[in-house]
Amino acid sequence: MSENFILQTRALTKEFKGFVAVNKVDLNVRRGTIHALIGPNGAGKTTCFNLLTKFLTPTSGQILFEGHDITAESSARIARRGVIRSFQISSVFPHLSVLENVRVALQRKLPTSFYFWMPEKTLHPLNDQAMELLAAVDLESSAQLPAVELSYGRKRALEIATTLAMEPTLMLLDEPTQGMGLEDVDRIKQLIKKVSVNRTILMVEHNMSVVSSIADTITVLQRGATLAEGPYEEVSKNPAVIEAYMGTTANEPLGAH
Repeated sequence: MSENFILQTRALTKEFKGFVAVNKVDLNVRRGTIHALIGPNGAGKTTCFNLLTKFLTPTSGQILFEGHDITAESSARIARRGVIRSFQISSVFPHLSVLENVRVALQRKLPTSFYFWMPEKTLHPLNDQAMELLAAVDLESSAQLPAVELSYGRKRALEIATTLAMEPTLMLLDEPTQGMGLEDVDRIKQLIKKVSVNRTILMVEHNMSVVSSIADTITVLQRGATLAEGPYEEVSKNPAVIEAYMGTTANEPLGAH
């Protein structure tokens, strides 16, 4: 495995009773970059994510993380290695404050769950760290608000903060801007760019304006297989990608719709 790549898959395959959802996918995620996984509905993007975090077991193929074969490892072991999937671990606790939500995530790193039963004042040392994380996602001023009172876009920012609390080496973002209005999309896009410093991000994303503006590399899946991989400028001009992803003729640029 090249030292430049933090995550690689080799012929990663998942079959469900004869249906091939992921078909011999070779992913090469370069360290310190934002890598986007795109494709039409049913292309296998979420299944691919589920394989990487071992919510599903591959039928065949290999997953390599930092040079280690993690194909047979449990999801908990993979998370301990620093592969953290946002919006999976973080589902916000609505009636806890914004600060408390991040503090819960910080507690997960402590040696034992016994800490959950300790008096609240013993958790105060975590508050400074939690506030730093909230500052990173521009939620400092909302620290004492119940999470339920946050807007949809702000809840997503909180989910990113709780993911950062787990100290990810590789951060997996599953549809981070799904269901958002333009203002929130732009805010989350800037936030992803900001938190990507000194980190590697692999994201599944439908919004082409997000992908085109922040992704260093794009992998396009179609029917579970890799159709193309490369920078947006290159992939967006690929006639097969335009036809598969946009359902348009090859002379129309990707993102025209």
